[in-house]
Amino acid sequence: MKEEFQARMLRIHFTEADKWDGKPLHEAIVAKCQELGIAGATVYRGLEGFGASARIYHARSLSFSKEVPIMVSVIDTEGQIQKLIPHLDRMITGGLIATSTVKAIRYTRSKEEAK
Repeated sequence: MKEEFQARMLRIHFTEADKWDGKPLHEAIVAKCQELGIAGATVYRGLEGFGASARIYHARSLSFSKEVPIMVSVIDTEGQIQKLIPHLDRMITGGLIATSTVKAIRYTRSKEEAK
């Protein structure tokens, strides 16, 4: 089954060192998205990046640094994204959120096809 709709995409940028309630921030964001019934969220671990501090963060192969860049991409309708924003306002103490309007295409299998 194919469904096309107008959507909003958030790209949330921070570092792996960021936490919320004692757990990694990216895990907390994904859990909140799932709790709110958001269509999808994916976490990306970056190789290199910088933000407001202008400090460059690296993910070196032998490094155990927790300051590597993380990006969480979230996509859903405008209404669903608006439900998430107040939670992000509380969770994110340093970082950047970029938003854009996108055309989303969702592919799903019917219950019979899934069997």
